Amino acid sequence: MRIGWYINRLRSMEPAEVLHRLGEQRRRIASRRRDNGWQRYASPELHPVLGRWRDAVLAATAAQRQAIAAAAQNTLAGRFSALGRTWPQRDSDLLFPPELWCLDPVIGKAWPGPESHTFDVDFRHRGDRGDVKYVWEINRLQQLPPLAAHLLLAGDDRSRIAIEAAIDSWHCANPPFWGVGWASGIEVALRAISLIVTMDLIGERLGVAIRQQVGEILAASAYWLPRFPSRFSSANNHLVAELAGHYLISLAFGAESAAARNDLLAEVDKQILADGAGAEQTPTYAAFTAELILLCAAAAQQAGTPFPAPVEARLAAFANFVDWLPPKAAGFGDDDEGRVLTLGDEQDYVRSVAAAIHGFLRTPGSAAEPDDFRALFYGAPPAPAPVPYGLQTFTQGGLSVWRGEMNGRSIDLTFDHGPLGYLSIAAHGHADALSLTLCIDGEPVLVDPGTWLYGSGGVWRDWFRSTPAHNTLNIEGKSQSIIAGTFNWSHKAVAALVESEQGAHWRLCARHDGYRSRFGVVHQRTVTRQADGILVTDQLLGGGRVAEVVFQLAAGLSANRDGNTVTVLRGDEPLMAIRFPDAAVDIRAGGDLPGQGGWVSPRFGTRQPAERLAWRGEVGVDGTNIHLAAISRSQR
Repeated sequence: MRIGWYINRLRSMEPAEVLHRLGEQRRRIASRRRDNGWQRYASPELHPVLGRWRDAVLAATAAQRQAIAAAAQNTLAGRFSALGRTWPQRDSDLLFPPELWCLDPVIGKAWPGPESHTFDVDFRHRGDRGDVKYVWEINRLQQLPPLAAHLLLAGDDRSRIAIEAAIDSWHCANPPFWGVGWASGIEVALRAISLIVTMDLIGERLGVAIRQQVGEILAASAYWLPRFPSRFSSANNHLVAELAGHYLISLAFGAESAAARNDLLAEVDKQILADGAGAEQTPTYAAFTAELILLCAAAAQQAGTPFPAPVEARLAAFANFVDWLPPKAAGFGDDDEGRVLTLGDEQDYVRSVAAAIHGFLRTPGSAAEPDDFRALFYGAPPAPAPVPYGLQTFTQGGLSVWRGEMNGRSIDLTFDHGPLGYLSIAAHGHADALSLTLCIDGEPVLVDPGTWLYGSGGVWRDWFRSTPAHNTLNIEGKSQSIIAGTFNWSHKAVAALVESEQGAHWRLCARHDGYRSRFGVVHQRTVTRQADGILVTDQLLGGGRVAEVVFQLAAGLSANRDGNTVTVLRGDEPLMAIRFPDAAVDIRAGGDLPGQGGWVSPRFGTRQPAERLAWRGEVGVDGTNIHLAAISRSQR
């Protein structure tokens, strides 16, 4: 597996990247001999980065205070949950034992700690250790800012004691650069950000020794981040996080890094497209990237060196993009639930970040939930913005959205005609070209299947990002783009929007070439608004083929077939009628192996069986029509 991974990765590299990787390996070898021990990373004097946030916390609303207190009490009780899992509860007298930082809560095994150099930790290929995402999550120390906020608001000294215990334990258990905690730059950066925010809120209340430990962790991080950056095919959200961490650490050290700032500003235009969509083809990763940029913009503003206006324009464009997404079905592509500031589990992360942007820029927009943690720091939008209606096409991002009414019901529809993903490996993209999602009255009906797992997902990781798992056409169960590893593709389908026609009977047409080399055909899909519903026409340009057209239902819905018409129901309530060309429709949920039935992953690490409608038949140049229509409540 390792040999195949390296071969596929090399195929995705240009010569300059190969040279970069060789140089990186030389630096790793040198670092193993030279860069160990806290004594090499003296703690400098720390300066406020986000000093005004203390007053913002003290002005928290009752709902925010309650949410902060609840999060703090969970930590003080030894509870931690993330990525759909709950860690073993710890005793309140020993909240942060040294083994905590290496524990995988899913399989109960430990990842390498201070006995192993970080470059010896094989987190890509050791499937027996579980998914490294879990052990990294608690190492981000994102429990500390809520504890600090609770200390400010409630004066609960247990929070100070817990913060000191966490920092001391982590510092002792994770010397630089040993163990899994230092194995990825994005983890180094997010941990540094957590420490900086915590220090800005309550740093003067911590003991001298603890403040010195924080300084040493930041100093080691400041050395690490620019030395081993994510570049070339890896330069996605990881690079943004690394640059954000490096930039904020430099402010904490009292001397803004011009290099980190300039590199970060350059990434804004690359990773948030002009129309506001994310370059990685996943709204949640776009929100994560936007939150990192927003945090740095706030820090730069407080430092008296605000970011230039085009950065704010890109953030505003992302917030506008989010305003168009269906409220409860904003996800497609990968989602690992990465956050920058968080109280824990969040219902609507993407909209929370958009609301924070509106609050920071003082522009109208949809407000976040009353207890939202980010709104505490960035403020709420000054006024509500009208809900957008009609057809909107995000050309650079490759997504069209329609919001309107059908048979007395509110409809949100998305049509994906964008690229597979970002950069040569398209790490977080899914093979979902020309896929549809649809919500009725704000509730998901036709959905993206989700993510499930990363490193430990195995064949299920491949299924959830495959074409047959999405609401589009596939041939012989093959994906449009060819998977070549957990975060890599050897062949990438190229999608293009052919036509976008506005009006009451709007029309969208797009195509992709993912099946041309293997089957000699191009898939073209046309979506047309008709008086009685939506017509989906699939064509295979270049010849006829037996193909499968899939509609994945949300969990909890059921489907009844009567001839060639399938009625989708929530309980006893009919929601939608889907009329197929004939009765050759297979309806299945679950199964022991991928492809036996439908599955959805509502969050990382969680999956549920859900009915998958699959019509199979001949598709050619003339096309195959499938009709979608919402069922009015009066038709029941």
